[in-house]
Amino acid sequence: MNSSRRLLAVGAVCCLAVAAAVTAHAQPGSEAASSQAGASQYDKKAASKADRKLAQDVRRTLGKAGGINVANVFVRARSGVVTLSGSVTDSNQIAKASEIAASVDGVTSVVNRLSIEARIY
Repeated sequence: MNSSRRLLAVGAVCCLAVAAAVTAHAQPGSEAASSQAGASQYDKKAASKADRKLAQDVRRTLGKAGGINVANVFVRARSGVVTLSGSVTDSNQIAKASEIAASVDGVTSVVNRLSIEARIY
């Protein structure tokens, strides 16, 4: 009987030791994962803010340029890639809008999805 109690006590101590080791080992990793998730979330917010600013800069530059009606032009930016969509009044404005958008600092490429506005007479 005495040896079975000792065996039970040794088994309990071993279980506690293993549980403590696993818990201690898991905590730093979970903190690292948590901080990485926080950093990743911060990076996404910063990138999103930069994308909004770039889109605003392109839109402002298009608006200041003469000869382009930007009333129906939509600008979206993502990681330096600017997408122009919507419609303009003539085909010359489509090419000009691409050139102007590409000249803005921070723009790496332009995807032009502009079309010519249909006129109803």
